Amino acid sequence: GMVLTVDFTLAGQQLQGLDGGPDFSFNEAISLVIECEDQAEVDRLWDALTAQGGEPGPCGWLKDRYGLSWQIVPKALNEMLEDPDMEAARRAMEAMLKMGKLDVEELRGAFDGKTAVKTT
Repeated sequence: GMVLTVDFTLAGQQLQGLDGGPDFSFNEAISLVIECEDQAEVDRLWDALTAQGGEPGPCGWLKDRYGLSWQIVPKALNEMLEDPDMEAARRAMEAMLKMGKLDVEELRGAFDGKTAVKTT
């Protein structure tokens, strides 16, 4: 018979996939967020997930070749956003909102107030 559910482990998390049948396809209502250790991991996952028909999106979001949405977030960004210095956290957030793939160095520069946030 057809498999309706599948259990799997991703990055130590137990997950279950459910086949909703032909009436349901992926949309932005389901997405996966991956917290990365560093820029190298961000780059590696971004490149892998946007390959073969995936597409990059804004603010660290992308769609893989199956149309599933992922957000690839460096751990450093979460630390900046939780910082007690709210002004610095705001600068990091504003920088993030202008990015596609997230750039730790640029986020850090904005957070530290060293780089002017790029406006396009």
